[in-house]
Amino acid sequence: MPKIKFLPHAEICPEGETIEVESGVTICEAALEHGIEIEHACENSCACTTCHVIVREGFDSLEESDELEDDMLDKAWGLEPESRLSCQAEVADEDLVVEIPKYTINMVSENH
Repeated sequence: MPKIKFLPHAEICPEGETIEVESGVTICEAALEHGIEIEHACENSCACTTCHVIVREGFDSLEESDELEDDMLDKAWGLEPESRLSCQAEVADEDLVVEIPKYTINMVSENH
């Protein structure tokens, strides 16, 4: 089974964490199942950018993002070439190293 290593994030997982997951689950689903509370304001429907992550290792093992995800990612804070919406990126057979950005844009919690 592949593993996802989440790099330390001051609020969400200060020590970082490595979890073992089934292939085919999304990064977001895997994180939430293991108590890593990635924001997901749209309930995993690819309608916001709150679950934006940067895949530091294993990026090429993920299926390519589709046009809808790319359009949403364009609105994400701190976008990088290895950025994905964790609700859309399904784990394949390769281990991943994932960084949760320091900031996210959440229009609901920010009262916009």
